[in-house]
Amino acid sequence: MKNLKEIKILFILLILLPSIGVAEKLDRDKPIEIEADTMTVDDTKSISTYTGDVILTQGTLIIHADTLIVREDKQGFTHSSSIGEPATFRQKMEGSDEYIDGKGLRIEYDGHMDKVHLYEKAYVKRGTDEVWGDYIMYDANSEFAQALSGDTKNKNGEVNKKSRTKAIIKPKKVN
Repeated sequence: MKNLKEIKILFILLILLPSIGVAEKLDRDKPIEIEADTMTVDDTKSISTYTGDVILTQGTLIIHADTLIVREDKQGFTHSSSIGEPATFRQKMEGSDEYIDGKGLRIEYDGHMDKVHLYEKAYVKRGTDEVWGDYIMYDANSEFAQALSGDTKNKNGEVNKKSRTKAIIKPKKVN
């Protein structure tokens, strides 16, 4: 029965999240602008760290975070970690006036695999549809999405009630 629930959740997410892969394609060709209180660059490790009210803008993509760490791997792919209370992103969808919004305490982007991972108090909204979970992942290459939730623990390490994923899918208006 558990696998059936997971399959249903994955099916729902496949409907909701393919938009991340079809977000404004022109954004990738736009310059990246980052504003922050401080910036540290370590060229030997190809890592840049931005802290304090960080705002990254690239075309229609906007990321807000307390800390943003950007790393370039040896193949030239960009990887980033956005950390905040929460970290958020917003991006216009290709060929539409709709936006996709997301937030989590940490958002990881893997430029090589083209995957987005949202951790802790994760939330994604596309148009009027919404998904919550402890972890949300979207793989733009395979258009595969997954949302998971698990046990939560109190400050004494005791397991609280298990958290659950949640999706709200609103009917599309037919003209």
